[in-house]
Amino acid sequence: MPICAVVFDAYGTLFDVHSVTTLADRLYPGHGTAISVLWRDKQLEYTRIITMSGQASAQGVPYYQPFWDVTLAALRYTAERLELDWSDEAESQLMTEYHRLTAFPECSDVLARLNSDGVPAAILSNGDPEMLTPVIDHAGFTDLFTDVISVASVRRFKTDDAAYELGPATLGIPAADLLFVSANCWDAIAATWFGYTTMWINRNGHPLDPFGAQPTFTGTSLTDVLSVLA
Repeated sequence: MPICAVVFDAYGTLFDVHSVTTLADRLYPGHGTAISVLWRDKQLEYTRIITMSGQASAQGVPYYQPFWDVTLAALRYTAERLELDWSDEAESQLMTEYHRLTAFPECSDVLARLNSDGVPAAILSNGDPEMLTPVIDHAGFTDLFTDVISVASVRRFKTDDAAYELGPATLGIPAADLLFVSANCWDAIAATWFGYTTMWINRNGHPLDPFGAQPTFTGTSLTDVLSVLA
């Protein structure tokens, strides 16, 4: 079945969430990697708890926190867990790093190639619009996406079906005709369950998550997206 457009996850796929390690290690020498890893783990854990909990807000709608708030809560937990000498200034600097995360080196060429070939490229992310816009601008990718889709519009984080439905609903293309690309195996598998054609970018040679399903394709970098389309 022909692929009509490519939908990318943002964090960990296009943008390296662990690029925060450099600043973290400068602020807290010897702790940079531990800060980055725990921060990311708790960030994802909190999104899942929020969406799976079934709790209702005071207004009677499903409980939700913006991704920025989730990310901040995860960072504060990390600081307390690692017993860091915390400060408002360190917190502000580290949070601001999410506006300028480093793009993986192949991103620019892959996105430019899709653009020149007339293949629509979109982002579908847990990130808030206010978080995605600056990091995309910082990387110089603003003109390379037809759509930047945030789950904030449905107040449900991945792996909820409502989050994945945003792709076909926004682009007007059936999920099976979209190539959903993520470097997070759980994300690629959940998108496969939803009905996308999927690609897992397994940069680090990790084993497949044991969920009884697997992505349609597996690659080691975003350049493999071009091979699939070819």
